[in-house]
Amino acid sequence: MEFSLAELDEAYETLMSEVVRTGVVPHYAELSALIEISPNEALGRIQKIVELTPGWMHPGTDYIASFPPFNNQPTQYRISVDGEQKWFAQCGFEALACRWLFPGKTVRIEAPCLLGGEPLTIEMKDEEILLVDPDTIVGYTRSPVGGDAANRPFR
Repeated sequence: MEFSLAELDEAYETLMSEVVRTGVVPHYAELSALIEISPNEALGRIQKIVELTPGWMHPGTDYIASFPPFNNQPTQYRISVDGEQKWFAQCGFEALACRWLFPGKTVRIEAPCLLGGEPLTIEMKDEEILLVDPDTIVGYTRSPVGGDAANRPFR
């Protein structure tokens, strides 16, 4: 199935609006009703969007597992907005990107350190960092960043 950019934009905006509102990315059958298209077309649009982003479907299913910067399945990256916790981030780096979806609101990220287990907390409001606890937090990943080593923009 081929989709225009306008059709993909409509589906993406609806999916993102719903996850911001509810904390959960809707299933394709729900997307179908929200934008008044067939369930098959909704699934096709979701599959194309996931193909174009660092998101993914739960293996062997038609369920969205991750829709960056959010994750549908709980992760250790808990996101609270103005004190309400109902979102999970895909990873620690994506957690920092959640703030742009909640303009004017305080976004709090809480996660355990992946190396020592100590609690880490960051609070942001728009472009302002309100809290970092502990005072120094370093990003860490076990995944290769930037593709294979020969093609990375840094060494």
